Amino acid sequence: MSQNGELIDFSYDGGTAKGYMVKPQGEAINYPALIVIHEWWGLNGHIHTIAERFAVEGYIVLAPDLFNGVVTKDAQEASKLMQGLEPLHGLSILSGAVEFLETAEGVDAGHIGVIGFCMGGTFALLLACKNTSIKASAPFYGDVPAEEVLKDLSAPVLFIGAENDNWITQEKMMRLSDALAKYEKLGEVKIYSGAGHAFFNDTRPEAYNATAAENAWKVVNEFFAGYLK
Repeated sequence: MSQNGELIDFSYDGGTAKGYMVKPQGEAINYPALIVIHEWWGLNGHIHTIAERFAVEGYIVLAPDLFNGVVTKDAQEASKLMQGLEPLHGLSILSGAVEFLETAEGVDAGHIGVIGFCMGGTFALLLACKNTSIKASAPFYGDVPAEEVLKDLSAPVLFIGAENDNWITQEKMMRLSDALAKYEKLGEVKIYSGAGHAFFNDTRPEAYNATAAENAWKVVNEFFAGYLK
């Protein structure tokens, strides 16, 4: 946890959730905001670090905890946690995070974006289809919802995918690309050749691809700057 980061509570329809919040250093002017959604491992140090990196880029960042404090390194437990999370419940927590940011000190309420990784990428895309307060969405190798959901997309999308991803296949990514074109939505599907699922996670040497991750960081920051700043 950085010096500027803190664990906070926020309300959502049905209860109270926790999240990791980081603000840029400097005066509390109207900053754009980002919601960072964790992988199936939970709200761990890796997600804290990503939130902190975006704060350095000039965003007020909130990483909501969708697992209510549970963090794991075990893939079987992570799978159970993800399967046990009802999509509507996750979206309710995330909409609460949006509402929290809209009234948070220093936030420009009209410029809120979302980014997520793996499971978080799935929710980052869903949230942009369900919540019109989201002004830009950058899902990293998340699942692609049905076309009937995608037609309600209300924000530009930068979908980051991997050529060698056995879970989020190129077929799924092309379905998203086709839907963006069909419904005339602003968006791009960017697929990194030679990379696999979770290539952005530098805490997992077996998955991390430094070249792809460094470029994706540059591209996603340019994307958010174009729509949120």
